[in-house]
Amino acid sequence: MTSQPRQPFARRRAGLLLHPTSLPGRWGSGEIGGEARRFVDFLAAAGQSVWQMLPLGPTHHHGSPYQCLSVQAGNPQLISIDDLIHRGWLDEEEARGLFADDRSSVVQRRFRLLERAFHGFRERSGPEERAALEAFIAAERDWLEDFALYQALRREQGGRDWSQWPAPLRDREPEALAAASRRLEGFIQQVCFEQYLFFSQWLDLKAYANARGVLMFGDLPIFVAYDSVDVWSRRRYFKLDAAGRPTVVAGVPPDYFSATGQRWGNPHYDWEALAADGFGWWMARIDMQLRLFDLVRIDHFRGFQASWEIPADEETAVNGHWVAAPGDRLFATLRARYGELPFVAEDLGVITPEVTALREKYGLPGMRILQFAFDGGSDNPYLPHNHEGNSVVYTGTHDNDTTLGWFRSLGADARRHVLDYLGVEDDKDDAGMPWALIRTALASVAVMSVVPMQDVLGLDGRHRMNVPGTEEGNWRWRFEWSQLPQGRARWLYRLAALYGRC
Repeated sequence: MTSQPRQPFARRRAGLLLHPTSLPGRWGSGEIGGEARRFVDFLAAAGQSVWQMLPLGPTHHHGSPYQCLSVQAGNPQLISIDDLIHRGWLDEEEARGLFADDRSSVVQRRFRLLERAFHGFRERSGPEERAALEAFIAAERDWLEDFALYQALRREQGGRDWSQWPAPLRDREPEALAAASRRLEGFIQQVCFEQYLFFSQWLDLKAYANARGVLMFGDLPIFVAYDSVDVWSRRRYFKLDAAGRPTVVAGVPPDYFSATGQRWGNPHYDWEALAADGFGWWMARIDMQLRLFDLVRIDHFRGFQASWEIPADEETAVNGHWVAAPGDRLFATLRARYGELPFVAEDLGVITPEVTALREKYGLPGMRILQFAFDGGSDNPYLPHNHEGNSVVYTGTHDNDTTLGWFRSLGADARRHVLDYLGVEDDKDDAGMPWALIRTALASVAVMSVVPMQDVLGLDGRHRMNVPGTEEGNWRWRFEWSQLPQGRARWLYRLAALYGRC
């Protein structure tokens, strides 16, 4: 794939942040079917030309989209069940009966529906549909073959990570893999079918959005999960020992927020091995992202300049050290392939001049978070009067509290400081929050403004998406259309037009 991507930063834009799992729907989780199209229609009516979301990969049990089982595959939990019923591969009454069994999780129940749809596909699909599935499998073989086998083996091994599998499977001995492919053929076919459904439904949704002037804005974590097909099948690209265990893991050093830093646990790249292959693994990864999205946020961008390496046997991030990364060579390779890069650099936190220079060299917008703007003095870079045009401004992100929750958590003096800056005179109740901060984001000189859907709905901190540093209770928030106040689309459209973002 070498075609020039569209230019998302050529004019001022406004958008909303909502992960597809947060959409309404009757099958326990948001999907990429009819409700997603309804959300696109809402965006277009509200003058919003960007739909930002989190990574779309298949997740582990905790549901974090930033720790996925594959950097190429899509999450089958996002597949539209209603679409499968419409195609005749699922009977609606049977599907309702299967889903009504509340003794198992939503994830398990949805997987049962997909399994039943696969049987329906094999029994009732026509030759064109079967040919489309075979064509998809052939076109995606470079990554799909490994992923389907990995998923089948992981299921057979009771969900254990690949380092705990029998050595012949762990080490990918050809005879062991061939035998497993024969033994697990049925489930491998099921995985391929799920990926076919995801990609066909997603690309239909993307075409629907683009036809209505809405760009799809994705998210690419710099690191990958250790328990993933990527590490299992490409061990040479990661710093692992002879048994496949990480020798160093990723994180960030101690700072104002944590005396022991953050130990994320992701394996580190062997950048020399990646560079020796012409960054082919990264090229394939970016190719896929630019098939799925019109622009992409790069999470933890500073890791392309230098990353914090922690010895794997350390329990905290204290005893790590910075190790340089060849980000300049990588982005030069990407620019030679794609021309102007449709990326946004997540440059939050403590950022060195070297990281800023790398971002600016390749013309990547950075991020400005308004909830971070009111600590310190007037030189705070997140304050709107310090914003730059080549940036994306947010009221908050998926890791922040909702704006209403954040404002309510402030002390009286801090609230008054925020209101003084925003020019809000009335400090009673919630003083016009989150609407004042939304207006401020749209008024910024930043080329793009993005507002979380929770803020559009005016929701408090009970509705936040993620609390960093915790595992339980995250990534589960969903909204209902009944929460959307009448006239909210017209209000957003008026503001987007007022500030030149329509």
